[in-house]
Amino acid sequence: MDFRKRLLSRNKTIASGLMIAAALLFVIARSQKGGGAWEWVAAFAEAAMVGALADWFAVVALFRHPLGIPIPHTAIIKNKKNAIAGNLADFIRDKFLAPETLIIKLREQNPAGRLAGYFMSRSNAEGLSAGISRALSDSLDFIDDERVQKILRGILCDRIESIDLSSSVGGLIETLRNNNRHQAVLDELLGRLAGWLAMPDAQAKLAKSIEALVAKEYPLLFTFIPNRDQFSKGACEKIVAKINEYIQTVNADATHELRNSFDTAVTEFVGRLKSDPLLRGNIEAIKRETMSNPFLADYVKNLGGDIKNWLSHDLKQPDSKTREKIAEALTGLGRTLSKSRELQRSLDEHLEKLVIKYGDAVRTGVARHISETVQAWEHDDYVNEIELSIGSDLQFIRMNGTLVGGVIGLLLHVISLLLS
Repeated sequence: MDFRKRLLSRNKTIASGLMIAAALLFVIARSQKGGGAWEWVAAFAEAAMVGALADWFAVVALFRHPLGIPIPHTAIIKNKKNAIAGNLADFIRDKFLAPETLIIKLREQNPAGRLAGYFMSRSNAEGLSAGISRALSDSLDFIDDERVQKILRGILCDRIESIDLSSSVGGLIETLRNNNRHQAVLDELLGRLAGWLAMPDAQAKLAKSIEALVAKEYPLLFTFIPNRDQFSKGACEKIVAKINEYIQTVNADATHELRNSFDTAVTEFVGRLKSDPLLRGNIEAIKRETMSNPFLADYVKNLGGDIKNWLSHDLKQPDSKTREKIAEALTGLGRTLSKSRELQRSLDEHLEKLVIKYGDAVRTGVARHISETVQAWEHDDYVNEIELSIGSDLQFIRMNGTLVGGVIGLLLHVISLLLS
């Protein structure tokens, strides 16, 4: 049996026993014709019995009809269930969850400082990291479900389909152009070209290409070249030197003709991305073809599977690198937060703003949930639950009523003797 039920039953038995004992004592005292000491016993027992009956009626009337008789204003808790639910919900909403109250409590707790101290503890960081790792591992198994993957693929495809790729690329390039950062792209391309030309393999390929070009375009001249390998190598070195010299000239001159031509080409390309229907159509066709390419889909799926398998395996290891990195990140966050009062104030202020912004909606939702939950309870279950919670304490009212009533009876008997 539940402890609350045993406690309630015991206290009911004691209270009822005292009431019955008072009644029996009253009968015995009256049977002795009320003479001598029995007169005092009768006065005590009579008042005790009346007090016990009155308090029994009061306590029972809270939960049900006394003796099953539907006396008005009894079974109060049962009949007022909806009102009690609403009042309880309003009380919690207005007293416990009021934004002002929550802000005061929030400031007392110093959340940013406590969070910094919590994260700085290595054991706390490792414990939190372990929890995050478990959630991440469980999420991987969930994502691996084919039904979930199908939904995710559908969402991803819908999002990609809705993207205006031409305008997005055009906007990105135009942003780079507005800040003249597209010239840095040109510098990077020229630098990579110079780096590639400096590689022996690249120069060997270029020399072969020169030799093949001369043999094709000038076959007669090619036959009179005595040392073709040396000729091709020398020609390649001269071409590479000229190209590098040109690249150095472009790098040194911010107004070089190539830069102006590149700027013009970029401007025209941005304009075409926004207004040329043929180019926009071609880009959209490439996007759709890429989305529907089964090889790309298989590659992405296999890549995701490989990452998932590696991560899942790592998270199961006692010395997981992922878990260690998460713990290090949390500890680092704690140290940074502890050293920066500005960051702590910023975090506290944002938490207070969140409380103010969402406090009304949350507390209204909590109040509604409490009210609707209580109202949905069955009447008997609702009454029994409340009686189990406070009924055992209410039995002390009956016990005290019996004893206090008896004492009052004695006092009244004394007063009556004095007045007589």
